[in-house]
Parts: sequence; structure tokens; C-alpha cells
Amino acid sequence: MRVTTETDRCVAAGVCVVAAPAVFDQDDEEGLVVVLDADPGEEQRRAVEDAAARCPARVIHVSGAS
Repeated sequence: MRVTTETDRCVAAGVCVVAAPAVFDQDDEEGLVVVLDADPGEEQRRAVEDAAARCPARVIHVSGAS
């Protein structure tokens, strides 16, 4: 699985961090999404897909086989 984000469109809601704290964080300056692990293991898939679904700006993208 591969995780990418569009930081320039992020609205700093933070739901990604709540849903998948092992994969996402927020920067200290603006609170924008930071990907901690762009290639998380399959055990993180549900959390990452939840984060992507809950993101109000729809800036989280998940690719790769499930």
C-alpha cells in the first residue's frame, strides 16, 4: 500500500492523525498533514482508509493491492 497526500490542499483538520497516528502527523507550524510512513503495512490499511474517508479536504490517497 502506498500513501500520498496533497499538502497544499490540506485544511489541518487533524482527523488523519486521530484515525491513523502511526501513519500521519501534523506539522508544528500550520498543522498540515505529514506522512510518517508512506508504505505502511497491511495491518494499517483499515486505519489509513478510514483517515482518507474522513478527510474533509480529500487530500489522502491510498494505492496498492489490498
